[in-house]
Amino acid sequence: MRVLVTGSAGFIGSTVSHRLLDRGDTVVGIDNYNDYYDPSLKEARGEKLRVRHGYTEIRASVEDKAAMEAAFDAHSIDRVVHLAAQAGVRYSIENPHAYVDANLVGFMNVLECCRHQRVEHLVYASSSSVYGANESLPFRVEDSVDHPVSLYAATKKANELMAHTYSHLFHLPTTGLRFFTVYGPWGRPDMALFKFTRAILTGGTVSLFNGGNHRRDFTFVTDIVDGVVGTLDQVAAPDPEYDPINPNPGTSNVPWRVYNIGSDRPVDLRRYLELIEEACGRTATIENLPMQAGDVVATHADVSALKAAIGYAPQVTVEEGIPQFVDWFRTYYQI
Repeated sequence: MRVLVTGSAGFIGSTVSHRLLDRGDTVVGIDNYNDYYDPSLKEARGEKLRVRHGYTEIRASVEDKAAMEAAFDAHSIDRVVHLAAQAGVRYSIENPHAYVDANLVGFMNVLECCRHQRVEHLVYASSSSVYGANESLPFRVEDSVDHPVSLYAATKKANELMAHTYSHLFHLPTTGLRFFTVYGPWGRPDMALFKFTRAILTGGTVSLFNGGNHRRDFTFVTDIVDGVVGTLDQVAAPDPEYDPINPNPGTSNVPWRVYNIGSDRPVDLRRYLELIEEACGRTATIENLPMQAGDVVATHADVSALKAAIGYAPQVTVEEGIPQFVDWFRTYYQI
């Protein structure tokens, strides 16, 4: 297939692109290489892709309507994996307009291009943050997601609603994936694993919010990619059991689906930190800080729907995944 991947120089996007290329697909990557975090890391990911046969890169922002239309016009795109977004819960409090531009306007452009080019299937990134104030664990796709606690979460919920509209009006098959705390080699510098590892290896201080009293469904990036590619291959279809009188929020009578994609093995943040210390061979210097605005205490993905749909079965535990990241970090930064 010819697959367009937005956010192709990002953490998940670059890993998905490599997996698609490995199996013989042609990949058209779109990324704007912005400076939300160190652009040199994005450049390094992009360089690894640009040398590969079957990969074409376009430097553009998804919120640039003309650039997106030109990209779709220039390539016969079969399917789309939309991962470009302004990420981060806390940054959405500081710079809300960036989320409107990238996550709402950008997604609108993707939907319109998919509609007019008659794309076979759009798979896009949603987020576990849509569960917001919900404290019923594990989070299920059947749960209500009407109480977001950050603008980032609100934009991701909006993406799911926008996608449903296009699935209904234009019969565009769409699948949204609610990612749960993704980690692994080539990860994002604004994530806890990256920050903790850097602090420990360079003699800095680990900022531990809420005293470390968090639980997270940490998910290794290769398990995430298994789910992304698996859903890309299974085009969304109407749910024959959908009941409009008692609607299931995770399915529809149009070709629209949303799934949780996580490890289904939540881990205490303090245990996570202990594993990083073990992999680094050093003890962290910790500064305990209060709970951050927009944060939640715990996440836990019920992945039964995705398992039933594509046989999704996450493989990598934090005991296995964290040392892989620390090894990559030491090599990449020559520490």
